[in-house]
Amino acid sequence: MGFRLKKPDDAVGSATPAILIGLFVAFGGVLFGYDTGTISGILAMKYWRQTFSTGYINQVDHLPDVTSSESSMIVSLLSAGTFFGALGAAPIADHFGRRLGMILDCFVFVFGVILQTAATSIPLFVAGRFFAGLGVGLLSATIPLYQSETAPKWIRGTIVGAYQLAITLGLLLAAIVNNSTKDRNDTGSYRIPIAIQFAWAIILVVGMILLPETPRFLIKKDRYEDATKALARLRRIDVNDPDLVAELAEIQANHEFEVSLGTASYLEILKGSLGKRLATGCAVQGLQQLAGCNFIFYYGTTFFQNSGIQNSFVITLITNIINVVSTFPGLYMVEKWGRRPLLLFGAIGMCVSQLIVAIVGTAVDSDVSNKVLIAFVCIYIFFFASTWGPVAWVVTGELFPLKARAKCLSITVATNWLLNWAIAYATPYLVNSGPGNANLKSKVFFIWGGCCAICAIFVYTCIYETKGLSLEQVDELYAKVPRAWNSVGWVPSVNYTDVRDVAAKKSGDLAQLEIDAGEKRAEGAMHLESVGAKADV
Repeated sequence: MGFRLKKPDDAVGSATPAILIGLFVAFGGVLFGYDTGTISGILAMKYWRQTFSTGYINQVDHLPDVTSSESSMIVSLLSAGTFFGALGAAPIADHFGRRLGMILDCFVFVFGVILQTAATSIPLFVAGRFFAGLGVGLLSATIPLYQSETAPKWIRGTIVGAYQLAITLGLLLAAIVNNSTKDRNDTGSYRIPIAIQFAWAIILVVGMILLPETPRFLIKKDRYEDATKALARLRRIDVNDPDLVAELAEIQANHEFEVSLGTASYLEILKGSLGKRLATGCAVQGLQQLAGCNFIFYYGTTFFQNSGIQNSFVITLITNIINVVSTFPGLYMVEKWGRRPLLLFGAIGMCVSQLIVAIVGTAVDSDVSNKVLIAFVCIYIFFFASTWGPVAWVVTGELFPLKARAKCLSITVATNWLLNWAIAYATPYLVNSGPGNANLKSKVFFIWGGCCAICAIFVYTCIYETKGLSLEQVDELYAKVPRAWNSVGWVPSVNYTDVRDVAAKKSGDLAQLEIDAGEKRAEGAMHLESVGAKADV
């Protein structure tokens, strides 16, 4: 099989422009990851805690501090904003387009950063967190949408998965900046990490001004000429190239066929095959959060401090480095192994690691147990970053037909953010000591480990293998294969251009329409042979 990701013989034109564009768009994940990682360090900064204290005195060092409820609100408000942002991404992306939509999303994010940078009290800081989250939520649903609609099918998983790589890079950059400013005894300790986010937004906006709109969005808007130019730019071939014309015709035929089956209203996407795919997408995004990843990245610094581990900022920096490095094998294996095997491998590895952390952290309290805890947290991060981190975005980016892609993807990403918010809000109450708190400490890993076991069952029963399929062929897969475990090795056979012509005259399921289209082609061939024979006579 070899180690290289080999371009298939039937691939049209050059893949380089689309790959470079997809990887650049993934840069938007830096905004998400950096903002997530920044708040983890800021909450542990002594100067920030004292400045934003509303009167609470910490009983350990008897200094002004923020309460668990205030920490919970500050962290979770970003996730609340992202939830509403993700839901709002569909109408923006469908009206303005994927490219212009991302530019508008960045301006919302920048407004939130301005409020956070100016804040000296919790209310304004929280408002900034909400608007920054709104921008991140809008981007988080639109970026995979843009990537999946522009990437060549043979490397689509790697390109969409690069969004998660950018998130991990953002987390790492945040850990580095936090570690550099944490000891400052002025507002620069938190304002410098926050203000750096302006740079990420500017880079993304400038790039999106220069990039093309996705051909599939342009087809959806009946802008065939613009779609041809966009696809020619992505494939680096002439607009009149027969292969390009054929690819675009298949995209258009698939879209027209899907539209002929019904509308893509919010009510319709809850029914039939679309409803099944939407449930799968929501579940994979929700389980990605329930695996416990953001517990480490939101509250990791504080958790390590409370566990008696010295140099918690350094440990957080190390976990973020592991997170980045471990994502690379996942981007490779998603196209070599496929989606199902990689997700199953990750779920089992995460489950075992989490349970070991929970058992050791609960049963033993010593320097040795702390080292074991750190080691298996790092192993858990490896499994997450190489599997569920990137592949959850890949799966949801591939699931839906063009007519409903923006709506469905926004709902699945909103599910991710809803669970993200719930975990961010509940974790201080679950982990910390004090009145009204559960004081679980390391026991919380029993919860995450149990969720990872559910992940493994879910992958086997619900995740279809979509490696190497075009987005249009994924529609055919769901139409023909009733059970996820039968999808491995499935080969597409539908030509939507033919099926569309048959569907215009009669109804039926896709399999029957394909048979009718084949019979029509055979009749046409026989007719041509007959005409040719008469001409020879």
